[in-house]
Amino acid sequence: MTDKKLRILIAKPGLDGHDRGAKVVARALRDAGFEVVYTGLHQTPAMIASAAVQEDVDAVGLSIMSGAHNTLFPAVMEAIAEKGVDDIVVFGGGIIPDEDIATLRSKGVKGLFTPGTSLQDIVNWVRENVQPRAG
Repeated sequence: MTDKKLRILIAKPGLDGHDRGAKVVARALRDAGFEVVYTGLHQTPAMIASAAVQEDVDAVGLSIMSGAHNTLFPAVMEAIAEKGVDDIVVFGGGIIPDEDIATLRSKGVKGLFTPGTSLQDIVNWVRENVQPRAG
């Protein structure tokens, strides 16, 4: 058996121009031994889905500070599903009010991290909740 490194795509959907948190999380994941792809700012859900499939990632981490999480998280998940992929774990963080967390989880977002979450908690969550995809 081969020990495949997990591949994680970190993306900034929408018009939000604040990417420091996404870069910090990407670096923490990389330093923890994961392969990390960062798409940069202003990505559409379709662009994120295309990158996720093209890069053959195991998970997509979204960072949203703009308040558009209730629209963008589901849109990214739908765009991934439209590519015929149903086994990429989607997680994310940013400014997400507590009252929106249950709704996002019910739509399939596996992990949500709000301001103040430690980088180690995010790394541990990925280790415990993301498995290499088949193939």
